[in-house]
Amino acid sequence: MANSDGLRLGAFILATLGSLAIAGRSLIDPRRHGFYRFFAFEAIFALSLVNSPGWFIDPLSMPQIGSWILLSGSALLAVYSYALLRSIGKPTGGVEHTTRLVDVGVYRFIRHPLYASLVLFSCGALLKQISPLAVSLTVIACLCLFLAGLTEEHENLRKFGAPYVDYLRRTRRFFPFVF
Repeated sequence: MANSDGLRLGAFILATLGSLAIAGRSLIDPRRHGFYRFFAFEAIFALSLVNSPGWFIDPLSMPQIGSWILLSGSALLAVYSYALLRSIGKPTGGVEHTTRLVDVGVYRFIRHPLYASLVLFSCGALLKQISPLAVSLTVIACLCLFLAGLTEEHENLRKFGAPYVDYLRRTRRFFPFVF
């Protein structure tokens, strides 16, 4: 047991170092969406590792089936959203720096499908082994994703102007027709 705890801690440290390398300067500025996204990723990493012992236990139970549905939906939404950003957003550098407002496909309904995919992933990981710690990490991840989305909207208002104001009026933040 202690050996697997050590492996999980090592994995968390490696994931954190990778996330730190990506987050860079945004960690010193809470007015940037990367600040909140970093902490969302940390909570998701921790949640995944805390619940890793329960990922394949009782695979046909309702929580496990629900979990795999959410995790699959998360993966599909992430891949589809990323592809749209790459092809239509015409990014300079990573998908962080799109030069065109993407408002087709899933972006026609929601502004932050990549964050929505992380919310789905968090909820799917939570169902693997529900505990007070897992619930707390899920709440932290979702709150940080909400703050990242809100902050990114302010950035996009400055970047895209009036077209983004119109886009805000006709779309939801994370889930179509809901929120």
